[in-house]
Amino acid sequence: MPSLTKPKLLPSLKLVIEIQTTSTAIKQSLASIASSVLMKKWVKETITQGGTITLRFVNAAEAKTLNFAFRKKDKPTNVLTFIYELTKKTVAADIVFCLPVIKKEAREQGKELQAHLAHLIIHGCLHAQGLDHRNESDAQKMEKQEVKILKSLGFNNPY
Repeated sequence: MPSLTKPKLLPSLKLVIEIQTTSTAIKQSLASIASSVLMKKWVKETITQGGTITLRFVNAAEAKTLNFAFRKKDKPTNVLTFIYELTKKTVAADIVFCLPVIKKEAREQGKELQAHLAHLIIHGCLHAQGLDHRNESDAQKMEKQEVKILKSLGFNNPY
């Protein structure tokens, strides 16, 4: 598990961040919320290893299909993290975001959309590093880390 203070990435450990969108509509919608430069900054503030992180933005149908295939839940979800490699020095993961669900959540929760997206990107990146929230203790650790990173980026506590 990563520590609560983010160590500086060693120069020899390059972090490659790819952003994918599944349609022109998703791409345009995402661009109106945050630039790729800004989203990559959020990832770099969260990931402490080198490696590859792919942020994939999808529609509700793809999110529902993935959520059912991997979690047996027959509905779209905001974020799913797929870890392919995780060591002390490297991480490789795909993080899938359902933009329609994220927009709906922000509206319903009265949150600013960019702040909610930043939170979920950080949340997915922490999952990619092995953090989870299956029990209360782990959830508190993860939330504490999320709040700390969000604050360093100028966002309020989402909880």
